[in-house]
Amino acid sequence: MQTEILIAGFGGQGVLFAGQILAYAAMDAGREVTWIPSYGPEMRGGTANCTVIISDEEIGSPLVLNPTAVIALNLPSLEKYEPMVKVGGVLIVNASLVNRPPQRADIESVFIPLNEIAERLGNRRLLNMVAVGALLAKLPVLSLDQIKQALEEHLPERHKKFMEANLLALQEGADFALKEGKIKVQ
Repeated sequence: MQTEILIAGFGGQGVLFAGQILAYAAMDAGREVTWIPSYGPEMRGGTANCTVIISDEEIGSPLVLNPTAVIALNLPSLEKYEPMVKVGGVLIVNASLVNRPPQRADIESVFIPLNEIAERLGNRRLLNMVAVGALLAKLPVLSLDQIKQALEEHLPERHKKFMEANLLALQEGADFALKEGKIKVQ
């Protein structure tokens, strides 16, 4: 089985790190993986996205036209990538920065206030891990334990002090998606 995930937002939201930790977790679990980052020259504040493909067999191409899942961290990302999500796929939307809910009824959407949850946890930079937790609650291609292991093994030493906060953010995102995250499209 092959799962394609696209994460998009602007620089500084942890887009690339979220994709990287998914790729590491899948790789550590013995899966085939591709991770392709894309970002503007301005880095912080510019557009950023990445695609992650996780598969049980060899991946034929790293290019993704219709991802299984999209995490849209801002309105331009939602507008660009919502139409591309595969029918039956998953869309995670940052309700903190997006002023409209998703519009498609043929996918499962979670409209989650990522910034507010991250700030409540004490660090707005945790919004990416909240989003990953929400995604994995709806698309269990990896377990939260596999993400935890990847964080333990691949997080740079200077960021290890954020380990507990990252784990809490993952769980908060998963809990929100399972409890409150389902929305009805009008």
